[in-house]
Amino acid sequence: MAGGMTRGDRHRLAEVSELAGDRVLLGRSSTAERVADILRDRITEGYFPPGARLSEESIGGALGVSRNTLREAFRLLTHERLLVHQLNRGVFVRIVTVADLDDIYRVRTLVECAAVRSLGEPPHPVGAMEAAVVAGETAFEERAWRDLGTANLRFHQAVAGLAGSPRTDELMRGVLAELRLVFHVMDDPRRFHAPYLTRNRQILEELQAGDGAAAELLLESYLEDSRVQLSGAYAQRIAAREGV
Repeated sequence: MAGGMTRGDRHRLAEVSELAGDRVLLGRSSTAERVADILRDRITEGYFPPGARLSEESIGGALGVSRNTLREAFRLLTHERLLVHQLNRGVFVRIVTVADLDDIYRVRTLVECAAVRSLGEPPHPVGAMEAAVVAGETAFEERAWRDLGTANLRFHQAVAGLAGSPRTDELMRGVLAELRLVFHVMDDPRRFHAPYLTRNRQILEELQAGDGAAAELLLESYLEDSRVQLSGAYAQRIAAREGV
């Protein structure tokens, strides 16, 4: 410990310092919604991991926003289930429960399968899905496991995007942000994403061939296999964190 600071403290200071670079994204029309957008991205990217306390003073100073604006941004992210307020302790990045994880997959199955089922006649607009598959395959070749996880989530965001609904897109952004918190706890994106690369491409190829029914069946099976695998491993990891 140097200067009374732990390694975790120094890491968080470095993260907040990097956050200051996001100030330019706010421009002159700083709003709580835009601050929330920045913090949401940083949380899902792992700059603020599950369980981390968010300092009003440090973050507000880095972004150059008022305490009231920052608190409103925190409130918005709490509503999205990314943050949690603990009385007399402050605001923390939420740790997702096992029950939450099962519910996340329930929502994903409802939304993603319905998006595929709602497709009309081919050709289907699968450009974003294809880009995510290629990005995932490139990340795998480069052993960039965090990028692999990001590409996989973008693939599923693109699947939901097939519905052509801004509200569905917004819903899935929140759901997948929660899921990303799970993977930050697991800290092993290769194990939980690499096996599904091939299945992503299979779903894409079925849609490119115009067979939405086959793509939906593959997707439904994919999501259930992923839920079972991740839920069991996550339960063990959470129990270990809690000293059970």
